[in-house]
Amino acid sequence: MWAKLAHLSGGTNMSSVGLIEVIYGCMFCGKSAELLRLIDRARRARQFVLVFKHAKDGRYNGSKFVSTHNGGRMPCVPVQTASQIWDIVITSQRKVNVVAIDEAQFFDDSIIRIIEDLVNRGVRVIVAGLNLDFRGEPFGPMAQIITRAEEEHHLTAICTQCGEPAYFTQRWVNGEPPHYDDPIIMVGASESYDARCRRHHIVIKEPRNQPLLIEV
Repeated sequence: MWAKLAHLSGGTNMSSVGLIEVIYGCMFCGKSAELLRLIDRARRARQFVLVFKHAKDGRYNGSKFVSTHNGGRMPCVPVQTASQIWDIVITSQRKVNVVAIDEAQFFDDSIIRIIEDLVNRGVRVIVAGLNLDFRGEPFGPMAQIITRAEEEHHLTAICTQCGEPAYFTQRWVNGEPPHYDDPIIMVGASESYDARCRRHHIVIKEPRNQPLLIEV
């Protein structure tokens, strides 16, 4: 794959430098809606945008759309790995101005190198994702992406308990708060998650007597 680095002309202006723009926060804070807004603005400016999402997220309209909780959606390319994003961009027959990536927390750390290489070749890369997992700890590669970004949009939701700004994602398992050692990834929406402030964010630190198995 890296042997293709020299062939990004179909592609991008090798003399220009792009930037990283990241949208992050807890669930229900409007990350995907903001991503769609920025994509729409770029397209109105006659820029060519490629939109990607990790295929693990099949909620709402499925993995072939970036979807918001209030029903907004936009077609995208579902991918399993960051290298698939690279391959699609470099084989594009049009000059790619913007690459938008939703649900970036599901990718492994290889996405960081992909983003850096695209930016160094003149692409504006807009990344959206959860910065914290259900435990309130950094989620996947998001912390490293945030520290590399030229532009940040840190969004908050509303705590369902007190109405204060919410920075944390509260998970529920059969109506009960999660244990710290539960699986990190459990794809779901309002039936499994809500938004909480720090005071009302609950994670049980004691391990379960029996391991919890969750299929996604």
